[in-house]
Amino acid sequence: MNAVTASSTNASADDSLARLDQLEDTARRLLASASARGASQAEVSCSEEHGLNVNVRMGEVETVESTRDRGIAVTVYFGRRKGSASTADLREDSLEATGEQACAIARHTEEDPAAGLADPARMANDFPELDLWHPWALQADQAVDLALACEAAGRDSDPRIANSDGAAVGSGTSLAVYANSHGFVGRERSSQHSIGCALIAGHGDGMQRDGWYSIGLAREDLQAPEEIGRSAAQRTLARLQPRSLATGEYPVLFSAEVARSLIGHLLGAVSGSALYRRASFLLDHAGQKIFPAGFAIDELPLLRHGLRSAAFDAEGVATADNPLVADGVLLRYVLGSYSARKLGLQSTANAGGVHNLQVRANAGDLDELLRGMGRGLLVTELMGQGVNPVTGDYSRGAGGFWVEDGAIVHPVDNITVAGKLKDMFAAIEAVGSDVDRRSHIGTGSILVGRMTVAGGE
Repeated sequence: MNAVTASSTNASADDSLARLDQLEDTARRLLASASARGASQAEVSCSEEHGLNVNVRMGEVETVESTRDRGIAVTVYFGRRKGSASTADLREDSLEATGEQACAIARHTEEDPAAGLADPARMANDFPELDLWHPWALQADQAVDLALACEAAGRDSDPRIANSDGAAVGSGTSLAVYANSHGFVGRERSSQHSIGCALIAGHGDGMQRDGWYSIGLAREDLQAPEEIGRSAAQRTLARLQPRSLATGEYPVLFSAEVARSLIGHLLGAVSGSALYRRASFLLDHAGQKIFPAGFAIDELPLLRHGLRSAAFDAEGVATADNPLVADGVLLRYVLGSYSARKLGLQSTANAGGVHNLQVRANAGDLDELLRGMGRGLLVTELMGQGVNPVTGDYSRGAGGFWVEDGAIVHPVDNITVAGKLKDMFAAIEAVGSDVDRRSHIGTGSILVGRMTVAGGE
């Protein structure tokens, strides 16, 4: 893979540690102020984000946006009564007013038995270097040049590329401090960069759209813009002259870039908020087998250079490698301290979400999966929101390719794939090794043995 080339960051100009010191000082002062006002517990989150985003289309610059955001959030507890307030103003009088507002709110709210900070014994005290900080000294004119090169490579690759939805380049950094009255202070700094392109091939009713993108913590993680543009073109051209299908039941292979949405539906169903509201099709399923034997999902929060790595969660609870599914059995839910208390359980260090999930592969790459499927549907695009989180009913518009004798024979669109998520999970036959690394949910393509496919024939 070719890395993007551009001017490097001048390390001597990196003042991120000093800015973290300032955020930490702000957090400590707000905690002291909350205590002086009589709060029994308090927590403060301080963040600062810088970003540059450029969009071009048809060889012309459409937008250049530079962002600089800051946020301070204060939460206080008077016993089991909670109040929160926020500001982006670091002036002393504004910070004092924010703390006072949070306390005033807490004094007038109802008690909530589940409210309060996480268990002090669970606070992180080890902060390994996770290699998340790779700022890119990208100037606007350089970003424009990269976006134009990406789009041009795609548009020039074939005369059937008739139009473009544009190319985009983004680069951003984030600094964050979380502190609470247990004495915990956690500091984080991270970066993320991306290049993407979407193209249109064909004319009139025969037009098709597709694209490709690359994302990473460091600019060296990104594919070259020209490679991204050519990949976008190849994917778009492959969709030309699609057909529909006869309605029936077929094996369905979800390509890696859409397979992670299936894992996303699992996460929604096992999240604490859905469970205590009894709005999940997986109520009371911890300890039960919901996937085939051998299926496994691991959470790896301390993965070096991971897209969602962290030594602590949004409440300061220490993270650790923690399986979610083993041998097909759902081992646990995904909980912060509030939802854990509501359910009579313990936090799983997932306040703020999951960290670097990895679905274990039990098969080869996409070509091997296609050969193993033999005849069926390869889904490369999903549309719509036809998923009921309470019942698990699943029905989504889809596009992709029809497969015969283990090989792609033609593109398909205007179809719907449907089933029940529990049945789909149980019917998973293979997980490929072709992991899409552009998400904190790492999975290869997933083959579901049988689903209902509704077509126009």
